[in-house]
Amino acid sequence: MRKRFTAVTGALALAVSVGFASTSALASGEIGEHVQNLKSNLGTYEQDVGRFTDRLDTMAAAYAENGPDAVETDQLIELWEEVKLHAAVEVTYVPVYASIWQGIYGFKEAVDNDSGIERVRAEQAALEAALWQGLGAVKMASKHQASGGSNKGQEADSAGGDPVDRIITNLEKVTVEHAEGETEEATELVHDTYMEIFEGIEGALIEQDAELVESLEKDFNVTLPQQLEKGAPVSEVTAQVDAMKEKLSRAQELLQKAEESQGDVF
Repeated sequence: MRKRFTAVTGALALAVSVGFASTSALASGEIGEHVQNLKSNLGTYEQDVGRFTDRLDTMAAAYAENGPDAVETDQLIELWEEVKLHAAVEVTYVPVYASIWQGIYGFKEAVDNDSGIERVRAEQAALEAALWQGLGAVKMASKHQASGGSNKGQEADSAGGDPVDRIITNLEKVTVEHAEGETEEATELVHDTYMEIFEGIEGALIEQDAELVESLEKDFNVTLPQQLEKGAPVSEVTAQVDAMKEKLSRAQELLQKAEESQGDVF
């Protein structure tokens, strides 16, 4: 499943490339040729958002009136895997794609756990915001695609970009894999990210904050893999990833300061 992610970055300007292969597999099948002509399908994507928000309203109303037993929350996952917007967002901007999956499970868990209508409505609002953000990313990508933009150079930039940014992007992918039930792929990505990227900055980071390195090592090798293997709730995995991202942001600051100090010496 990891091959599905063809445009990955923390900055939308680098994520709007859409000259990708359209044969990558989704959980629900093929991505589809529509992603090769995003502009012509914007109307469909907007309708998909409308279908989703209408379904959320219906589910929230049913929950408010009759409780969790009146709502089949699995239908939300089925709808997301069915709509074309799913693939368009996935190949356009992975962080938002991850946010949508997290929002789906946030809403689902709020209903299934009978967390109260206020919590359900809050999760609904967060998910709807992520959907509209995803549509916005697709619209921007459609302009880039229409102007003849290609993702080849940007994939190279992503592969050779800031290592901490690459780690964070991979962790966002992990939340998506976990949400889709791809435990093996998610766990493999965690291990690969640690071995292939984190270990490359570990030596320099130890000189700045050895305790931070130790904490991240535990996150990568114990805490997060165990959560994935035991099938922890999406909200729990997301919280763990968010905590790791905060530590990684701190690591990035330390490494940048160290690099600047070294430059001053010379």
